[in-house]
Amino acid sequence: METIECVTLEVADPAAAERFYTTAFGLGTQLRLRASEAPTTGFRGFTLSLVVSQPADVDALVDAAVDAGAATLKPASKSLWGYGGVVQAPDGTIWQIASSSKKDTGPATRQFDELVLLLGVEDVKASKQFYVDHGLAVAKSFGSKYVEFATGSGPVKLALYKRRGLAKVAGVSPDGTGSHRLMIGGDAGSFTDPDGFAWEAAAPAPTP
Repeated sequence: METIECVTLEVADPAAAERFYTTAFGLGTQLRLRASEAPTTGFRGFTLSLVVSQPADVDALVDAAVDAGAATLKPASKSLWGYGGVVQAPDGTIWQIASSSKKDTGPATRQFDELVLLLGVEDVKASKQFYVDHGLAVAKSFGSKYVEFATGSGPVKLALYKRRGLAKVAGVSPDGTGSHRLMIGGDAGSFTDPDGFAWEAAAPAPTP
């Protein structure tokens, strides 16, 4: 089973981005950073999601992100599917923080259960087939709207969503041009998908 070991965000100031992500989310080697001045405007076509166990954890992570310099795109609130909010990191990356639970079951923590990369694509069915052809197995599929892949024990999960739908969930305009400012590191090889998202072989995590 193909796995995703990390996602690399291409940022203007890696040192500042590292301070933000360490302070806000406490992310480890599943998130990496590299310097880039590649032109990019508007929505970059993806979001990253932290899936947590209860609403209090959502609030704790959203508050930590805002305190560290993130902008609120959608305040945390209840919805049909659970509880969540959306913030934008200083480097421009959009983060969804969500729980399927609507009730707290314990004290708030800043622990998360899953890190999910959601790619906004123009044609979900075509992109799904592209990834299946590259060795990924489908875990869930809802027609032409949403696909979730089985990425095994890898620390990053992958899902596909219609680009316009993902922008709406994130609370931003779907318009955007230029670089995604994202590199996906896994064992599926090096390639670029139909929407321009690039993959590379995941290098070993740098030692502290």
